[in-house]
Amino acid sequence: MTKLTRDQLIEKATMDYFANVDRKNMDGVLANFHDNATLTVPTDPIVHEGRDDGIRQMFQTLFDSYTEIWHGDFECTADEATQSIAARFNVYLKTEDGGEIKLTNCNFWYVEDGKFSRVFVFMSGPNVLK
Repeated sequence: MTKLTRDQLIEKATMDYFANVDRKNMDGVLANFHDNATLTVPTDPIVHEGRDDGIRQMFQTLFDSYTEIWHGDFECTADEATQSIAARFNVYLKTEDGGEIKLTNCNFWYVEDGKFSRVFVFMSGPNVLK
């Protein structure tokens, strides 16, 4: 069973995951998830189940809906013992017609054997992960 260090956990969230989301790299994003993972948005509420089903469809909708996606200004905490990461960060999205969405969100990731098993996304505004 793979155990990630604190630095590896933070890199997984910010570089392996968010950097691929910002590049709209579906394969890169999905490589971070177990096949039976869940992604929950408690502030909506909605649950996306399965890497190749609900989670893939959610990201495809996100990628199709915005011409620009950016996540940054990360403030991260990682716990090696529980293999979990918490992060506060800013989000910028731009629509095809020039509209902008700016959010300050918090995510919680739970890692098993080096991949996300559960992700929770708390949004400060509208749910863009439908």
